[in-house]
Amino acid sequence: MGVCLQVLGLVLGIVSWCLQSSSTTSHTWKVRSQAETVTTSSWQFEGLWMSCAATALGSVQCSKFKTVLAHLQACRALMILSLILGLASIIVSILGLKCTKIGRIAEQVKEQVALSGGVLFILSGVFTLTAVSWYAARIINEFYDPFHAGLKFEMGTGLYLGWASSGLAILGGSLLCCSCRRSAYTPTPRQFSYHSNSSGGQSIYKAAPDSESTSTKAYV
Repeated sequence: MGVCLQVLGLVLGIVSWCLQSSSTTSHTWKVRSQAETVTTSSWQFEGLWMSCAATALGSVQCSKFKTVLAHLQACRALMILSLILGLASIIVSILGLKCTKIGRIAEQVKEQVALSGGVLFILSGVFTLTAVSWYAARIINEFYDPFHAGLKFEMGTGLYLGWASSGLAILGGSLLCCSCRRSAYTPTPRQFSYHSNSSGGQSIYKAAPDSESTSTKAYV
C-alpha cells in the first residue's frame, strides 16, 4: 500500500510540475475584458513576461514589459522558486521510493528521503498558489475599482493552470508524506551482568549437594 501511495504521489507531482511550467510561460494570466472592448476582432492579454495583442486574422504581436511592478517581480520569483523546488522534489522522491534500488540505502533512510520529497512538493504547491492568488486578487480589485483609469482585465488560462498545478502538488506531496510511516520503536532490552568480587564484595551462594540435603519425609 505504501508503494502505491508513493508512486501515485510522484506521478501527481510530475504532472503538477508540467502544469507549473505551462503556467509560468503562459501569456494569458489576464485577458482584456470583452465588456471594455469596442470590437471583438482584437484581443489583448498579458502574462508574467510579455503583453500581447491578437487580431481575428491570426496575427499576434507581443512585447516585453518596459517597467516591471513589484508584485509582478514577486510573482515571477515565486513561480521560478516553485519550479526549482518541484524539480528537486521529483529527484528526491525517486531516490526515496521503496521500489527503487539505488545503492545500499536502509529502509528507514529511504522513508526519510521520500518524506523530504513530499515536503518539497507541498512547498512548491504553496508558492505557486501564493503567486496565482496574489495576481488574481489584483485583477479583481482593478476590475471592480471605479477609480481605475486603465484597461480592465479578466482572469486568464494561466491562472487556472497555476491553481490546478498547486492543488496537484500539494496532494502528491501529502500522499508521499502519508506513505512514510514511522517505524515502531522497540526498546533494546537491558542486559544485566553479575560479577563476583572475591575481595569481599558481592557473594554468590550455590545450592548444597544432594548428599548434604535434608531427607524428605513422607507422611501417610
